[in-house]
Parts: sequence; C-alpha cells; structure tokens
Amino acid sequence: MRFRALAIVAALAVAAPVIAQQDPGTPGAKDASRVTAGTYAADPTHTLVGWRVNHFGFNDYFGLIGDVSGTLVLDPKNPNAATVDITIPVSKILTASEGLNKHLLKPAEAGKSADFFGATPADARFVSKRVAASGTKAVITGDLTLNGVTREVALDAEFTGAGANPYNKKETVGFEATAKVKRSDFNIAYGIPLVSDEVELNITVAFEKK
Repeated sequence: MRFRALAIVAALAVAAPVIAQQDPGTPGAKDASRVTAGTYAADPTHTLVGWRVNHFGFNDYFGLIGDVSGTLVLDPKNPNAATVDITIPVSKILTASEGLNKHLLKPAEAGKSADFFGATPADARFVSKRVAASGTKAVITGDLTLNGVTREVALDAEFTGAGANPYNKKETVGFEATAKVKRSDFNIAYGIPLVSDEVELNITVAFEKK
C-alpha cells in the first residue's frame, strides 16, 4: 500500500507541470489596461437586470430581466466621456413563480390601469448623461424611461473584467452596477406600502466590441 501511494504521488508530480500548461486561466481579468477604445454592444445572453422589493415587511422577493441590448462608447484614456444606451425588455420580466409572472404582466381591466406593467409593456431605456469615474468605479447618471415616464437615475458601477471572448474572439468588458428607484415615480404604485415602493436594481453586463 505504501509503494502504491508513493507511485501515485510521483505520477501526480510528473503530471502537474503538464496540467498547469493546459490550464489557460479565465479569459477575463480586472485589468483596465486590457480595455481598448471603441463602441461595444451588450451581450444579451450574459447581461441581466435584477430587481428586489420587500413583501408585506416579511421578506424580499426578486426577479430578473434578460435579453438586454444597447451600446457602450468607451475610451479608457477619458472614462468620463463614456456613454451608455441600454434597452430593457420589461415584457420578459421573470420570477420563480408563474403566478407572480402573470400578475406582473396582467392585462389592465376596463377603466383601470394595470397593477404593474400590463400585458404588453414598452421596453425600458437608460441613456447616460454624465459619468464620474474614479479608478475602477464610476457613478453613471442618466435618464431612465419606464412605463412611459422618464426620471433621472444614478448607477453605482464597477468595472469587473476585460479580455477576449474565447469563443467568438471579441474584445469584451464587464461591469456591475446598483441603483435604487421608486416605482411610484414611474406610476407603478400598486400595493404600496405592502409591497415596497423602493426597488433595488442589480445589473450585470458584458459588452462586446463591435
């Protein structure tokens, strides 16, 4: 048994350099020197907008919106000049509950407004107006249009990685951002205060260079 154990250890020692050479590591890294200037498009399959509200004061529930599209124009030498234009398909909002999904997109009854978004909600859109960058973080202030209402919203954003996508070879940059909005500001007041007015947003986005 001792000889067998020694043989296994010896085999692993021989194989370790080979394994190390085969491991390329992750394609992206939080290294701003990898970012190049240009116009980037949001990768809809790896970009998500998460939202979170409180229910009856008991606990929070949350959901996601995917298939986000849009562009980022970025010059790492002048990050404050960056611009972002993002479209969020509210009609694709999802939770873990089929019943809640249906309620969020429930058609408006005759003479009444929809409880939340209605059956065919327009896409939401965020268009930046100014950027204040500091290191790998930035405050991105812009106009959010939701449910036919436009309000100014500030995103606390952070650069999370850059590199070449190993599959399509496109230069990619990643960011995460958070924000808080009041849904009553966008005429979505159903259930307040039983369902919180304040909505926490968590955004993760990958942009691929065009």
